[in-house]
Parts: sequence; C-alpha cells; structure tokens
Amino acid sequence: MVSVIVPVYNSEKTIRRCLDSLLNQKYEGEYEVIIVDDGSKDATASIVAQYKNVKLFRQANTGPAGARNKGASEAKGDIILFTDSDCEVSPNWINEMVMPIRENQDIVGVKGTYKTKQKEFISRFVQMEYEDKYDKMKKERYIDFIDTYSAGFKKDVFWAAGGYDLSFPVACAEDVDLSYRLANQGYKMVFNPAASVFHTHPDKLQNYLNKKYKFAYWRVKAVEKTPDKILKDSHTPFTMKLQVVLIPLIFLAIPFSLVNPYILPALSGAYLITTVPFTIKAVKKDPFVGIFSPFVLFLRSVSQFLGLAGGVIKEKLKLC
Repeated sequence: MVSVIVPVYNSEKTIRRCLDSLLNQKYEGEYEVIIVDDGSKDATASIVAQYKNVKLFRQANTGPAGARNKGASEAKGDIILFTDSDCEVSPNWINEMVMPIRENQDIVGVKGTYKTKQKEFISRFVQMEYEDKYDKMKKERYIDFIDTYSAGFKKDVFWAAGGYDLSFPVACAEDVDLSYRLANQGYKMVFNPAASVFHTHPDKLQNYLNKKYKFAYWRVKAVEKTPDKILKDSHTPFTMKLQVVLIPLIFLAIPFSLVNPYILPALSGAYLITTVPFTIKAVKKDPFVGIFSPFVLFLRSVSQFLGLAGGVIKEKLKLC
C-alpha cells in the first residue's frame, strides 16, 4: 500500500485542485490520501472534510515538518509520498514515484519534478531555474536531495533516519536536511523526471528574491550536520555556488576601484561569464527570459548571499 501525505495550512484556495488530482490517479494499486491540517484558520479543514475518501488529521500549528511527520505516523503504506497543498500532481504521479522503489530494493527515495502553467516572466524564469537543476540531476545515478513537493520514501527508512527535523519551523530546508542525512548514511535515492507536479511559482520579482533569501538562510542550518555538501551536491549547479561567492568580492571591490580600476571590471566580468551556460539554455527555450536572465541571476545571488550571511550569524549567536 502507498500513503500520500499533504500538510496544509490556510490552503483553501488550492487544496481542491490538489485533492482532485490525487484522487484521479492512474494507479492500479491501493493507496490512501492523508491530509494534516497544521492549525489552519481558514476553511481548509471544512473543504477537506467534504472528500470522503481522504483522511483528515488536525493539530495545533507546529510547522510543515511536524505535519509531515504526523502524516507519516498515521500512514498504513510501506511507501510514503509527499506533495504540497499548492501542487496538482500528474495523473500517473503515484505510479512514477513508486516504480523505482518497487523495481529496485536498494532504492529508498524518489524525487519528481515541478511544472507550471504560468505565463508571467518571473514564473517562467523560476521554471527554467528548476529545469537547469533537473538537467544536472539527470546525469547522476543517485541523488542526495528530495524536495517535499514530489517526494517518496520507504517508510521504515524515513523513520530510521528520524523523519523531518522539527527544529525547522517553516517550509525551508527540512527536506535538504533529511535528504543529506540519508545520503550520508549510504542510502540510494533517484530522480524520476516523469513524476511531475504542477505548481504556482512566484510571479513577482520581490516574492522570488524573498524566497531565495529564506531558502539560503535555512540552508545554513541544514548543512551543519553534512558540511561536505557545501562544495558539492547532486542538484545545485556549480555556477550558482560560484556566483554567490563572487557577490561579496564584487561589492568589496567597489571602494578599491580608485586604487586599482581593474579589480571591479574583472570580478564583474567573471560573474557575467558564470551566467553564460544558463543564459544560452534559457534563450533557446524562451528568448525573452534568456536575455534578461543575467540580471535576475545577479539579484538572486545577492539575495542568497544575504540569506547565507544571516543564517551563519544566527547559528554563531546560538553558540555564544
């Protein structure tokens, strides 16, 4: 049996589409859908209650990590799948998520992909950003990161690893933390591009940059236990990491420009070079997004650097 778990919090605008997609799967096996309402203050719970084939559990707000763990504790399936309340899964999603685990007993985890129907510029950029990561993951036999929007695990392995860390109070990096722990323990996880879900990406630049800041901020906590992932992982393009490193150097070079006028242009040129692979790929798919992608990438790097700096300061203050 398979258990599908969805944490929800004030999700009245999206939960119907999510549930409708989950209850109309082309999957011949037995599966259950578990919704964990994490203290919603809107009509989410009453909407879910209208679906007779869905199990609803309600709890005081603890954060998405706690809600997912609650769902896993109630699950009857030996395989547990996770998606988010703002996602619509593809008709064959359960089958694609389960297949790698059923076919190979060594596989304990599966990751799927995001798609989007949005037309806004930033949303299209975000989709290309994900696809850039997917291109990297397709080359990996095994991966070390499974996002919660399309995640599957053997339940016994999930609990042996301790589940999601409850010290992550928001939906940020708790999936990174669990994935890295599993990978470092030698478990094998795979990427299946066919296991897709449709998602609503940020459609405004400020919302996108805020999200990048938040992800970077909490990523610091996630890599505390697995510092080797700072340099290399299966999902982050090396150019992205290099761009974040170049940002403080570029800003530090500004006051030194009067002494050496070549430092700032050299560093800026180096940064621009790192954007070329993504830009070329983006131009081929969407010329408009591709042309402006270096500018968005620069702002992304600034937000990520600030988030990482904030996360480091937070962790250092905890030690004082």
